[in-house]
Amino acid sequence: MTTTFRPTTVPQFRRAFRAGLVRYAALRRAIRNLEVGLIAVATLVGAFVGLVTFGLRMLVEVLHQIDFALLPDTHLSGQTQVDFWRLALVPGLGGLALGLITLILHKIRPTEIVDPVEANALYGGQLSFRDSARLTGLTVVSNACGASVGMEAGYSQFGAGIFASVGEYFHLRREDQRTMVTAGAAAAIAAAFNAPLAGAFYGFELIHSTYSTRVLAPVLAACLSAVMVVRQVGPDTPLFAVTGVFEVPNIDYLLFAVLGLAAAVVGIITMRLSTWIERMLRASKLPAWARPAVGGVALSILAFGSPQVLGSGHGAIQWHLETHWALIPLLLLLAGKVMGSAVSLGASFRGGLFSSSLFIGALLGAVFVQGLALIDPTFLPERTAFMLVGMGATGAAIIGAPFTMVFLVLESTGDFLITFATLMGVLIAATTVRLTFGYSFSTWRFHLRGLPLKGGHDIGWISELTAGRLMRSDVRTVPVSMPLARIREVVPLGSRKWIFAVTDAGSYAGMIDVAALHDPDLSDMVEHLVAADLTICRGCFILPGDDIRAVLRKFSAAQAETLPVVASAETPRILGSISEDFCLKRYTQELERRRSDELGMPGL
Repeated sequence: MTTTFRPTTVPQFRRAFRAGLVRYAALRRAIRNLEVGLIAVATLVGAFVGLVTFGLRMLVEVLHQIDFALLPDTHLSGQTQVDFWRLALVPGLGGLALGLITLILHKIRPTEIVDPVEANALYGGQLSFRDSARLTGLTVVSNACGASVGMEAGYSQFGAGIFASVGEYFHLRREDQRTMVTAGAAAAIAAAFNAPLAGAFYGFELIHSTYSTRVLAPVLAACLSAVMVVRQVGPDTPLFAVTGVFEVPNIDYLLFAVLGLAAAVVGIITMRLSTWIERMLRASKLPAWARPAVGGVALSILAFGSPQVLGSGHGAIQWHLETHWALIPLLLLLAGKVMGSAVSLGASFRGGLFSSSLFIGALLGAVFVQGLALIDPTFLPERTAFMLVGMGATGAAIIGAPFTMVFLVLESTGDFLITFATLMGVLIAATTVRLTFGYSFSTWRFHLRGLPLKGGHDIGWISELTAGRLMRSDVRTVPVSMPLARIREVVPLGSRKWIFAVTDAGSYAGMIDVAALHDPDLSDMVEHLVAADLTICRGCFILPGDDIRAVLRKFSAAQAETLPVVASAETPRILGSISEDFCLKRYTQELERRRSDELGMPGL
């Protein structure tokens, strides 16, 4: 028996193709217009991000086992003994490999990598998946060779890149695209720490920088699905395991406040130190590809004192919760970890300070309670409580996400008393850093690059609202030498409010008030005056690339209600004009539209 296959005809193919386009358009409209559609997409993609995050975490653990001869299910930062030759060689050689890989990738794709905060603040959630994958790969290499940073930057970058690509595929609105980037980063952090609330608030506080009911559902859905997937494929364990019931006397809250101040100081020192090391390496004239190798050698020297300065700090947190060191060794390890994290970042290793800040905070809490025990040994039984508060406070000081740290402690311990205590330390640390230093680690990096960002607030639309887009091109110009009588003939009173004088070369030479032009008091002198005699605001003009903030500043400085838009300061050829009233109107309209998008009520 034979089967005859009839080839598809061209009309049938065209009909199928058109039907597919119709279904795609319908799906895109549903996701764009129905909030439940966005939630469904966030849930599905969040599960995938959770799986990818788990895979990256397992990959780094396997690489640590290979590079440092670790036993399975152990962490590099939890080790007290590692082969001397591995400590001596792996960080430096790994740094050299990282530098060379970075050099090659930069030659292939010489673009700066935009992170999720920057994407949400400046580019409406537009994020390159290719660049995100590149950063994640470099973060894996950095962590594999023992850099004293965590994988969280790679996790959040890759998760945000995946979500951003999905959002671009469906052509989502600007605010929904920003929500997708937030959900991607939040889902990755939730999966990394097995903490959906901490992940969600990481997204709200750092990536989106606002909280609204419309953003809440997609972000939480992504975090929950990511964590559920991780719990299915891996062990359902928190970042650290704490047993027992915490008894927190009210008097301890004063001590937690002091610990919060200490955490703020340590956080500022860590951020300042990393910047100082980076500047020192740049001033040394070392090629950029060699700096990670130099940083790796410095890490090896620190690791000879204790291997716990290497890695993110996950394993070390649990190790120190269970093991009591004396005060001096704790102080030395705290200094070593702060220096190791600063060296890693300053030497261009890729990674984040999320996990490292938690370990630094845990060590700070242990040092603090050991110091108190010198005065009163009865504080020693409260050691774990002080370590948890120090962890949350230092994390809030460096990362700049206070509620994220509070929820991380809550989800890891399940204890409300210690959560309230952490809230005290977090409040003091975050407020102190904000009032004295003014930046978290992420915004500090933007500041050093000259970007005026304080978070993921959407300010990109301001830079897109330029004079070139707002101006009117129907301007009337007259030569500076044109007699006043002739100008009165060609520009009747009431025809327009302002005209612009130009030189023989076509350059802007000033503005003329049409009402003043027709002033009867000038009639006796009309035969003796030319356009140049009536010009004002000769040096006042706007450039096409000026955003609306710059435009409004120029209006304020010129004390004028209309200004010309010229091609450039060197070649001031008039392109159009713009009025202050219209700028204020458009600015208000955009603010209202952004607010209505945040509320989920377009057109409000």
